[in-house]
Amino acid sequence: MSGIMMLKTGIPEALRDFYLGRVHCEPWMDYESSFVLRNGNFLFGFQKSENADTGGILTFFFGYTEEVDDTYEELKDIAVAPPSNDGRGGSYHFFARDPEGRILEFQSLQSPTNDHLTGDRLLMTRRNIREFSSEPVSDEIFYRVLDISRFTPTSRTPQFFYLKLIKNKRVLSWLSKIDGKQTEPIGNAPMAVAILSDPTLTKRYVEDGCIAAYHFMLSAWVFGLGTSWVPGMDREDVKNKINVPKDHYIATITPLGFPEKIQLDPLELEETMVLE
Repeated sequence: MSGIMMLKTGIPEALRDFYLGRVHCEPWMDYESSFVLRNGNFLFGFQKSENADTGGILTFFFGYTEEVDDTYEELKDIAVAPPSNDGRGGSYHFFARDPEGRILEFQSLQSPTNDHLTGDRLLMTRRNIREFSSEPVSDEIFYRVLDISRFTPTSRTPQFFYLKLIKNKRVLSWLSKIDGKQTEPIGNAPMAVAILSDPTLTKRYVEDGCIAAYHFMLSAWVFGLGTSWVPGMDREDVKNKINVPKDHYIATITPLGFPEKIQLDPLELEETMVLE
C-alpha cells in the first residue's frame, strides 16, 4: 500500500514550477484542478483552492549528507540557515520555504535506515563500492537483506543457490590479496558474502549463481549497504579457505558494508553517461 499527501494551494502553477525546477521532483499525475509530484518514494500533490494549506513540514529525505549539501547550494537563497546536525545525532538537515511559505526540510539520517529507494533509483544508483566505513552491519539489517534475496529468480522453481557469510579478519585479509585490485575491496569491508550454487542440483548453476549474486547486491543497496562484484573467485584454494565443497560454484565473493563515500548521482549520469 502507498499513499499521497494532498495540500491546497492558491498558486498551483508557481508551485509546480518550483518543485519541478528547483527541488527536482518528477511529475507523477496531472488532473484538471490538481497535480501529484514524486521525489523518490515521497508522493505529494496540490489542489487548487482559495485557502492554502501551509502548516506542517514537507520533509525530503536523502541517503547521504553530501546530497543535503548539494541541495543547499541550489536553494541557499531561500534556506533559513546552512545544513547542520540536529544536536541529537539523529539527522543532518536544513530548512527552507516554498513560494507559498510552507516549511521544507531536507535531511539525511545519521544512522542506518530502513529501505527507502524506489525501483528506478535503486537500479540507477547501485555501484561497486571499494571503500567502506567501520560501522558494523546489524544482524537485523543483514537478515532483512537475506529475506529479500530469497526471491531471486532461478532456472527452476527450487532455489539451488546459497550464501556464506565471512567475518573472520584473517580470511578477509587473505581473500583481499589473491588478485590485486580486483579483490582488494574485500579487505576494506567489515564482512564479505560468498554466493554459491550446487551443480549437482541444477544444470544452470553458473546462471543461477550469478543471478542470485546480483539479486543479493541489489537487496543490499536497498538498505544502504555497498557491495562489489569480485570476479574469478571460483577457485580451489578459495573454496578450501572458506570451507565449501570443491564442486560448488562461487559466483562471487562480495564485500559488504556501509559505503565510506557517496557515489555518482543519477542526475550527473544523465549528463556524463558514465556507467560502471
